[in-house]
Amino acid sequence: MTAPTVEAAIHELMGLAWNLVYGLLEERGLLGDGFNVEEFTGIHSWVEDLTRYTVVHSRTVAVLFVDTQPVDGSVFHRDRLGADDPKTLFTVPE
Repeated sequence: MTAPTVEAAIHELMGLAWNLVYGLLEERGLLGDGFNVEEFTGIHSWVEDLTRYTVVHSRTVAVLFVDTQPVDGSVFHRDRLGADDPKTLFTVPE
């Protein structure tokens, strides 16, 4: 179970961009049998200059948001969140 504020942040990001996230994960072949926002229980966020980067993840999939826009998805590995610069593990448009 996640803390209420974490859960609210995940739901807000995912809810704003539900169709985009779904399309992004479908395009990369990352959709499982079901796709429920409740499956996403982790979040890691940081700011660089004036841009906020956020990784929202389930046990199997991670989605990178730049500000509030989903930009990439990938298979989730716990060690990703320990990386010096987690956004380098995704494709970030320029």
